[in-house]
Amino acid sequence: MNRARRPRLRRRRRQQDRMTETKSKKGMVVIVSGPSGVGKSTICREVVARMDNVYLSVSATTRPQATGEVDGKDYWFISEQEFQERIDKDLFLEHAEVFGHRYGTPRDKIVEALEAGKVAILEIDVQGARQAKAVFEDAVMIFILPPTEKDLAERLNNRGRDAGEATEERLDGASAEIAAAWQYYKQMVINEDLQQAVDECMQIIEHAKAHT
Repeated sequence: MNRARRPRLRRRRRQQDRMTETKSKKGMVVIVSGPSGVGKSTICREVVARMDNVYLSVSATTRPQATGEVDGKDYWFISEQEFQERIDKDLFLEHAEVFGHRYGTPRDKIVEALEAGKVAILEIDVQGARQAKAVFEDAVMIFILPPTEKDLAERLNNRGRDAGEATEERLDGASAEIAAAWQYYKQMVINEDLQQAVDECMQIIEHAKAHT
């Protein structure tokens, strides 16, 4: 075995061992993914506002804080060095690099939510979702789709966060992410009408809760 892989495998085993007891609790993990600009953050916030006993995970990221974003509410904004230290200490449930920046889900917050019997919603990309699914095999996987590629391009342009080249990069990434999603996600929700998309996500979660 490659020696470089041994620490990584040991960390994965420790992580899975720590999750064993948590899996037996009443809590449930829901993973929500989708391309940039599709509206998944808005959908997740609406679901949390309308459902009881739900925890929305806040990811840590190395990307710059955008205007209007609140540290600890939208993301935990940390340095590259701190991010790597958290990886080394096995503090992330999952982590991935997306468009040149790193994102990770704090593991302790998810464990606390599940031990309290809550529905823990993880708004993460496909890379991270695959890692989280390896730990929580019963996780509910929901992928948010745009009505059309044109709609997604308009939403990205309208939010004004990225320059032209960055928008094109995100659109290219969206195509690859959507293609991968068909392999890993059982639930696909089209966000053409926001309230309908929220209702569909809530119905998926309620159905899963009723059958756990």
